[in-house]
Amino acid sequence: METISYIVLVPMVYLAAAIFIIGTTVRLIKIFKAPKHPTTLQIFPAKKPAWLWALHDTFLFPTVRRHKPVLWVFLIVFHICLLLLIIGHLELFGEFEVLQIIPHEIFLGKGLVGLLTAISLLYFLFRRFRSPVRDLSVPEDYYLLILLFLIVLFGSQMDWARNWYYYETMSVEDYRTYLGGLITFEPYLPESVTESGHAFMLVLHVFLANLFLIFFPFSQVMHSFLSLPMNKLRRG
Repeated sequence: METISYIVLVPMVYLAAAIFIIGTTVRLIKIFKAPKHPTTLQIFPAKKPAWLWALHDTFLFPTVRRHKPVLWVFLIVFHICLLLLIIGHLELFGEFEVLQIIPHEIFLGKGLVGLLTAISLLYFLFRRFRSPVRDLSVPEDYYLLILLFLIVLFGSQMDWARNWYYYETMSVEDYRTYLGGLITFEPYLPESVTESGHAFMLVLHVFLANLFLIFFPFSQVMHSFLSLPMNKLRRG
């Protein structure tokens, strides 16, 4: 078990990160080198300032809000929670005063953020079992949603254990020791990372996250890098 844990938590992380960075960079280069669209994609009448409306389209999903308000609510909740989870993971690498403008414990929300993210992902998944969304879905859609749900579920289990059941065998400092070792290329697994009751959940969480990073450059999720440039193009 210790050997499997080490493989998942160290070499597989480096491999996944390398594939993610190289694959994403190569794909973006190919996209930006592709021939320009022969016709304009701009929306008329134009609204100024264009950059502000591009931000509005990218982050507030106005078209979805008009036509599918329930989906829009879950999209907003999911993206807000995703941002908070990213902030929480950044804080696992070290203390950032700028992120503590509003004092809080890691993770934000005392488990609520993970719960809302998981519920949102379940909604996105189950809506694909009904027409007309089902007719437009491909296997990749289900794979990504199930993968993301499991990543969130196993990660949140550790957060819920600390916040709801006061199970604190693995502390924030243990996570920082592990992640700090990865960043400095001097990997070290504290005993609590491999021996505590959290170990199984951590290995599953990191394993699934590695799979997501490996698959990301080849998936349709790449649109997240392109949504703002595309909306800017549409707004002029």
